[in-house]
Amino acid sequence: MWSALDAAEIATRQLPPAQIKAFATSRGTRAKTDRIDAELIARFMAFRPDAGRNLPHEKIRLLRALTSKRGQLVETRKRLLAQIKAHGKLGSADMFEDMDAELKDLLDRQITELEVQIEEIIAADESLARTASILRSVPGIGPVASTMLIAEMPELGQISGEQAAALTGLAPIAHDSGAMRGRRAIGGGRRLLRHVLFQAALVASHHNQVLKRFADRLRTAGKPHKVVITAVARKLVTIVNALCKNRQKWTTQSA
Repeated sequence: MWSALDAAEIATRQLPPAQIKAFATSRGTRAKTDRIDAELIARFMAFRPDAGRNLPHEKIRLLRALTSKRGQLVETRKRLLAQIKAHGKLGSADMFEDMDAELKDLLDRQITELEVQIEEIIAADESLARTASILRSVPGIGPVASTMLIAEMPELGQISGEQAAALTGLAPIAHDSGAMRGRRAIGGGRRLLRHVLFQAALVASHHNQVLKRFADRLRTAGKPHKVVITAVARKLVTIVNALCKNRQKWTTQSA
């Protein structure tokens, strides 16, 4: 439907349902009909014209579909490997050895096929190929993270670092009231992308010399592991956003 509206040159936006619901609650609107919903969405867009996302171009939509399917298959393979390990502990591994090996081989091939398709789409587009090259120049950002950033965050390089952190749900949210200072927390944003950035941050905190020093300072200050990795992930996304904005590859002076 979204694609059909866009093809008909009708301006479209994808809005977060939770924000519409919160807006309705703030207005005291409890009734729900198609007419009420349409009016509510129109009022919300008048209040927040920048909300939501534009329809990404066709190649980005295709990349998003491929990365999503790859993620599903990777999760399926993880569950299979966990089951194989459990069978080993129970002494029943021999019963399913051939079946599990065949299924794992199938998943490996399908994941590889998807990765080849993803690489071909990126390589065939000069702009996407350049962006991927910039992203992969950053120690800690590999093929999976770079592809997810391209597919799930097409705004990269066109927004501020703070906006990039917010879109990935890595910006700390204040919980203060009067004299009380609540604990900062992260949340919202694009969950799948945030998960990939956490994995990239784990690698970067050990193998990217700039981010390793940053992580080590936080560890020395007594910060918990999760806080350290979150801070590294936030710094990582602001760095790659700046690099994409300037169309420059990583150097140790980039951070």
